[in-house]
Parts: sequence; structure tokens; C-alpha cells
Amino acid sequence: MQVFVVVLITFAASYIVKRLLRKFETKLEGTRTLWDEAVVRAMRAPVRALIWIVGLSIAIQVIQKETAAAAIFELVPAIRSIGVIGVLAWFLIRFIGCAEQNILANKKATEEPYDPTTIDAVSKLLRVSVIVTAGLVTLQTLGVSISGVLTMGGIGGLAVGFAAKDLLANFFGGLMIYLDRPFAVGDWIRSPDRDIEGTVEQIGWRLSCIRTFDSRPLYIPNAVFTNIAIENPSRMENRRIYETIGVRYDDAKQMRSIVSEVELMLRNHQDIDSSRTLMVNFDAFAPSSLDFFVYCFTKTRKWAEFHAVKQDVLLKILDTIAAHGAEVAFPTSTIHIAESEDALAKA
Repeated sequence: MQVFVVVLITFAASYIVKRLLRKFETKLEGTRTLWDEAVVRAMRAPVRALIWIVGLSIAIQVIQKETAAAAIFELVPAIRSIGVIGVLAWFLIRFIGCAEQNILANKKATEEPYDPTTIDAVSKLLRVSVIVTAGLVTLQTLGVSISGVLTMGGIGGLAVGFAAKDLLANFFGGLMIYLDRPFAVGDWIRSPDRDIEGTVEQIGWRLSCIRTFDSRPLYIPNAVFTNIAIENPSRMENRRIYETIGVRYDDAKQMRSIVSEVELMLRNHQDIDSSRTLMVNFDAFAPSSLDFFVYCFTKTRKWAEFHAVKQDVLLKILDTIAAHGAEVAFPTSTIHIAESEDALAKA
């Protein structure tokens, strides 16, 4: 009867706590704080597990006291302590995950944006710290000397370090990525030293995943990034238009007005950043054309929008050249045939 009452009370307490935490979570969803909802959501399963651990341990102690059960039940206090440690570690890991999801999803109104790469690195370090701490506390609860474990761990760490130097190099390479942040998840990167170009999908402690433009996943050890140059076009401030256009030598008189009108068009173009360098100048006497160059920057950094703006600019340049009665030059050759002396005499 005592065991039945204990189990019944445990079940009732678990059910009541479940309902209360669910109501608290619903009320906290409307607040501006990122942490309160994460705490309640992370508590739901661990708190119920803790209630059952305590309740069942009390029931087992009642059985042991009333029936003089076997000595195996003397392990119940140690098992209960380990269970409590595991529940606390479980709660902390769930809380870290819930807080990470709230921050990345930006469900609440925040004043400052958060870097997903930094959040991912911090959450991984916190999870590892919780697991290691829980393991050491569990060993201490079982009566194992932590100092001896740490000493053996130091000696074993040297052996592992020599045997797994590549693994450690990748780990520290990932750590440098998290600290220096040359790129983040979602950035478009490329390397002039290696055949690497694509969008960063994931940054791990050993490998990073780059999705190439033909949708192939490219897994790169993090140690590679410590020895190569990385370009990050996603962090460009503007995109550049740099083109050379040639007109015919027959249209030399129109060159000055064409260049002036093209420059005026660019300065008035709504998608061209006139605060950056903007140049339109007659550049060279080419073999088949008179060349002028266009040098300017677009306001957009997006690849597709940039090409749409560039197309519009080039079409307007063609319209300007045609409006002055000129034509764009193309490679031509002129052949002069010398007349013979007999032909000249007859003439």
C-alpha cells in the first residue's frame, strides 16, 4: 500500500508539473526575453524524469525497509545521485539547444543581430563542457579519484595528440574559423589557391561543408583553411562594372559627346552608386576601333540583380552610341593593292 501511494503521488506530481510548465510556456511566448521560454521548455522532460527518479527511489527504499530485501537495493542512493546528475546535465543541454533555436530564429524582438557561426560555436563548447563536467561529477559520486583520472587523461592526451595530429589540426582549424570568422554559414566563398567555390552550409569542428554551384556538397577539412587564401564575395560593399567599348574610326568626331553622355547616364542611374569611383574615358587607339572604358559600382551586391543592372547599363550605352549616329566597331582589315606600272601607263 505504501509503494502504491508513493507511485500514485509521483504520477500525480508529474502530471501536474507537466500541465503547469505547458501553461507557463504559453504565457512566456509573448515576452521579449529570449531565455525564459527556453528555460521552461528545457525543464519539461527533465523535471518529470527527476520526479520519477525520486519517487521510485523512495518506493524502493520502502520495499527494502519493510521486506528486508537483498543488499542490491543498497545501490539505490548511488543510482539516484547519478540519475539526478544526468537529469541536470540533460536540462542544461536542452536549455542550450532551446536558447540557440530562439536566438537563430529570432522569435523575439532583438536590438542587435546575432552571428549564426558564433552562436553555433558557443553552443557546441557549452554542450561539451556540460558533458565533461557531468562525467567527472559522476565518477566522483562513484568514488573514483578525479585527480587520478585527470593525470591519466594528461598522459593519454599526449599519446592521442601524436597519433591524431591531423584530427587536432582540423579541430584547431575549426576553432580559428570560429574566432577569426573569415566566413559564416550562408556566405559565398572561393579560394584562388584551390578549386573551392560555393555557399557555406555547415562549419564543424573537423569538417566544413561547402555547397558548390552545381549543388554538390564539398567537405573540406578545417586545417586546409589555415593554409589558403579565402575570398568572401558575400561581404562585398558593391559590385563593379568594368567594360571597354569600341566605336569606329569613322565616328571619331562623336567620341567626346558619347563619352560625356554615357557618364551623365551613369551618374543619374538609380542602381549605380555615384559615391564610389565612376569613370568614363576615351582610352586607346585600338587596331580597329576607338576604345573608351566604363568603370563604376552598383548599389546591389546580389549576383542576379547585378547582372540585370549591368545589362541595363550596356543597353543604354548602345542606345547612346546609336543616338549619335555612330556604331560599335568590330575587327576589320583593310587591304591596299598596289597597281602595276603597265596598268598605270595605260591609265
